[in-house]
Amino acid sequence: MEQHVNHSPLAALQGLSQTQRERLAFIEFRLYFLGDVSRADVMTRFGLAPAGATRDFALYKELLPANLRLDGATKTYVITDSFVPAFEHSVERVLTALSQGFGDGLGPATGPLISCEVPASLNRPRLDVLAPVTRAIHRKNPVRITYTSTSSGTTERTIVPFAMVTDGLRWHVRAYDRNRQRFLDFVISRIDQAIELTDDKVEGHECSSQDIQWNRIVELELVPHPGKKYPEIAEKDYGMQDGMLRLKARAAMVGYILRHWHVDCSTNHELADKAFRLWLRDPLVLYGVETAELAPGYKAPSRTQ
Repeated sequence: MEQHVNHSPLAALQGLSQTQRERLAFIEFRLYFLGDVSRADVMTRFGLAPAGATRDFALYKELLPANLRLDGATKTYVITDSFVPAFEHSVERVLTALSQGFGDGLGPATGPLISCEVPASLNRPRLDVLAPVTRAIHRKNPVRITYTSTSSGTTERTIVPFAMVTDGLRWHVRAYDRNRQRFLDFVISRIDQAIELTDDKVEGHECSSQDIQWNRIVELELVPHPGKKYPEIAEKDYGMQDGMLRLKARAAMVGYILRHWHVDCSTNHELADKAFRLWLRDPLVLYGVETAELAPGYKAPSRTQ
């Protein structure tokens, strides 16, 4: 949950410590999305004594008295009809908390806060591989890996990683490959445990600023698939404005996005599968995009035309 205050009368929140703001944001989160919150909830979440939790509720009520009231029967605070959130709650973090619970990295999350069914992740990077990769990104170090690809099999490589990438199904690392002398995506689950950071100097041409596909921004115009009934459903599902969803994405990510969202990228919207509810209105924007080969139905223009 983000702790950025929206309302000027609540400027006093900004004078609190980070830990205090986190506890008050948690109280508000429970009120907003579950409708009630108790001292026990705060005590369990933050390891507080009863007196500490009581002070937090008193402070929240002092600052935002219209947001909650005490239910005498249950001894819990409940949301009021005049509730207005004071904190900015990120949709992604809210959904994660509701479906997985809260966690601090020191153990398992607390579990779903409401009944949720989330598809299991079939591709989870091993932590003993992920950790050296993320250290290499943070420290700007080259790293030696053993990698298995569909084209080359298992080989040893030295890469210069600079960003983590997900296509919605798998986690990748974007890096310069010294063996092939180009920027590529590496699926982290295909990296073997034998991994070693090096102290080699990173050359200028290996930096992210030189990755053309990473720095090129492609503007996508997605519309309801012309071959499907009830376009207004797609407009609502994808939050379209005037019947269109405009996205900007890195060229290095475009193909993954279009594949994950099941976007028909054929010129004549000819993909009939029910999964394709969106159509890329102008497939020509993919010209020169290396990941376009992943875009469903896309065919690069013939050079002879």
